[in-house]
Amino acid sequence: MKKQTVLLILVILITFTGGIFTGVLFSNNKIEKASKPVKIEKASQSEKNLEKKEIPEESKEESKVLLGYVQDFRDPNVVDYSKLTHAIFSFAHPTPDGDILLNGDSAINNLRAMVKKAANHDTKVILAVGGWFHINGGESYEPFKAAISNPDSRTRLVNELASIADREKLDGIDIDFEHPRSKADAANLAAFAKELSDQLHPKGKELSIAVYSKIHAVTGTEMGFVVYEPSTFQYVDHVNIMAYDGQWDGGYNAANLSPYPFTEKIVNYWTKLFDTNNLPKEKLVLGVPFYAQPEDPAIKQVSYAAIVNRDPANAVTDTVSMNGTIYHYNGVKTIQKKTNLAMEHGFGGMMLWEAGHDSKGTHSLTSAIFHELEKFNHVLAKK
Repeated sequence: MKKQTVLLILVILITFTGGIFTGVLFSNNKIEKASKPVKIEKASQSEKNLEKKEIPEESKEESKVLLGYVQDFRDPNVVDYSKLTHAIFSFAHPTPDGDILLNGDSAINNLRAMVKKAANHDTKVILAVGGWFHINGGESYEPFKAAISNPDSRTRLVNELASIADREKLDGIDIDFEHPRSKADAANLAAFAKELSDQLHPKGKELSIAVYSKIHAVTGTEMGFVVYEPSTFQYVDHVNIMAYDGQWDGGYNAANLSPYPFTEKIVNYWTKLFDTNNLPKEKLVLGVPFYAQPEDPAIKQVSYAAIVNRDPANAVTDTVSMNGTIYHYNGVKTIQKKTNLAMEHGFGGMMLWEAGHDSKGTHSLTSAIFHELEKFNHVLAKK
């Protein structure tokens, strides 16, 4: 999906998932070692230009979005901001008492650099809070759950997120609570989303949420262990569906990462849910993976870029043999097909995890999505 205002323009936004069950992915580049977590106090402001931007002839409020998550250790220069409507910096980590932590000075510096670079392309920058893994170890679920379960810590977390959004000249916040596992969790998430919406939207900032696919990759049936209160989606601009990581369903099977039939069932589920609850389907954003899952679980995942670098012909297939195993992924043709599927169902755009895993040049998956979305944007502009 294409991607996010303090610029006096209220725009529709996203939310992925960012954090996903896969954890940290590997490409040809060595991933930096995490630096010491830092609590976000008052920081110097970034230098994003606050001048009012002209709205292009093709209104961004009507065009399809392309949202790209970007991990905090990633060099901001590798992101193709020209294709994204929103870049989602991942992650801020919630503490049980409602504070937030970032991954050291390098993360803060990368965030500020991203804001500057994104501004050159009129791309919004969103800060994602949560993710699957917590900076202090283990899953983010427990500290996030604790923070939003208590009214005082929930308000504190809302204020911390709104404050950093203002201070760093961000365009909004993305909620990536993985995952609400009870009706109580769902109610607390809804209350959190409403309170955060009340803080962000009057300032022209956006709010998005990353959501679990809710469909079992093997049986195609609804997964009941993740619970959402539909009213939650009233408060957000974009609902980023993490339509991947199916390899863990029904016993490990890399082929179930994110095949097209699995995505069809996910799209049908969320379409029906939104229709039933009279929610606008334009909020829905379909997420796609930019990484490959190995059939041998003892071998690490690799990026789409690594696969294409091995052989450009791999860009148009969905499997490859390398590193002593078979990898399953989404090539250009599958990504294009999924983009059209989402558009045909009235979705608002596409989301990708993660921008740093894409290849450059003619085989870029970001470019493949962008060009498919352009077709629909041109149709919208003529209406």
